[in-house]
Amino acid sequence: MSEKADDLARRIQALQLELEAEVARQSAALRYGLEHGRAVFEEEILRRHRELQTRLSSYILHAKPLVVLTAPVIYSLIVPLVLLDICVSIYQAVCFPAYGIEKVKRSDYLIFDRGHLAYLNALEKLNCAYCSYANGLLAYVREIAGRTEAYWCPIKHAKKAIGAHEHYMGFAAFGDADAYRRKIAALDETAQKN
Repeated sequence: MSEKADDLARRIQALQLELEAEVARQSAALRYGLEHGRAVFEEEILRRHRELQTRLSSYILHAKPLVVLTAPVIYSLIVPLVLLDICVSIYQAVCFPAYGIEKVKRSDYLIFDRGHLAYLNALEKLNCAYCSYANGLLAYVREIAGRTEAYWCPIKHAKKAIGAHEHYMGFAAFGDADAYRRKIAALDETAQKN
């Protein structure tokens, strides 16, 4: 990357850290802490959460008919998601050590903490667990794919890549053969050390 691009990347990273600090400040205002990796609310907040819980029977009775009819379609995706999870996990376990690529820690992506929220009923907790699994899994898969691409083909596209993974900014520019060869040589050198 050019000096200007490096500077912009550093500024983006600094803004990301600033954003995370602001989100942490807002979370502190909700008065919970983490104990052994689990969110724990103050008793007053927990009481208020319980008061705001919608009873399961009321939740189901007031559901829109189209929501009820489409729910099986949404939940049917669990089958391909689980298959994807298994296949990608096997791929990473077999191939990453051979290539010298650091493995992606699955537990960093699959987070199931919403089930501890007292203001959610059982069905809402199930829905949250499903969404946590689907989105966490896709983020896990994306990171594995990103590390694979960084190893095999660290070249930016000519066309703007929407939603590119975090490794993408370090790729060689499209058409910069010298930068590509330097990146491949550096990867080979790193792999030989492992």
